[in-house]
Amino acid sequence: MLQRRPVFPGVIEMNHQAGWRIGCNVYLVYDERDWALIDIGYEETVDEIIEMIRQMDFPLSACRALVATHADVDHIQGMHKAKTILKAPVLAHPLAVEPLETGDRIKTFAEIAAQNVHLDLPPVKIDRTVEDGDVIEIGNRRLEVWHTPGHTDSQLAFRTGDLLLSGDNIYRDGSVGAIDAHHGSDIPAFIRSLERIADSNVEWLLPSHGPIFRKQDRLLRQTIERLRGYLTLADFGTCALEWPLIAEWDRELAEGRLPGAAPPRG
Repeated sequence: MLQRRPVFPGVIEMNHQAGWRIGCNVYLVYDERDWALIDIGYEETVDEIIEMIRQMDFPLSACRALVATHADVDHIQGMHKAKTILKAPVLAHPLAVEPLETGDRIKTFAEIAAQNVHLDLPPVKIDRTVEDGDVIEIGNRRLEVWHTPGHTDSQLAFRTGDLLLSGDNIYRDGSVGAIDAHHGSDIPAFIRSLERIADSNVEWLLPSHGPIFRKQDRLLRQTIERLRGYLTLADFGTCALEWPLIAEWDRELAEGRLPGAAPPRG
């Protein structure tokens, strides 16, 4: 038997439980016998995670849900295998249904040919969709669903008490989940999601990668301001709203200004 090592009452993070980094943060939320998993990670770690759960004396038949924070391969590749073993329903946002049920390897980052990433993505049937304001009940524990798009269009976070299982919205160093048009990133939406977190009275953020940390308003505000800058940077391609340099260049072309020429006065 394994002694349970909850990070907060009713919440176990499986990397903490193992004592080493297995993969993305997988949260086991429980109340008495009932429990649920928030994300599952890669397929190759499913057996290890489920064996730890068994050794912590959680009945496998009491798994009430397998919840996808969003449809990225590092969070959900093992979902089909976990569902087969646990016979539990899979929950996700409606925008995650198509990539998960079709095994869309492009949108989920399972296929990035330029970086030699070629991962399998077993399709998984979504049994129930959850949206902003819904509640997932695990025994007497309630997880309030937040839809926090930005990193992906389907990104979810989950509030219980003063804790927010915050997905890939923000990490302890101020980094955020990858911004990439291929998997539904939206910078203005990302800013709104971070503002929602900043304006909330949650005390702790439990991210999908890296250490758990206390919510810091200064860190969130700095991150929001950084993302505002992304709105006008070509670095972010079609995720940026505009590129002011192009308008500046158009003016210079219309004026016939040569390189090195001083800008007109006034």
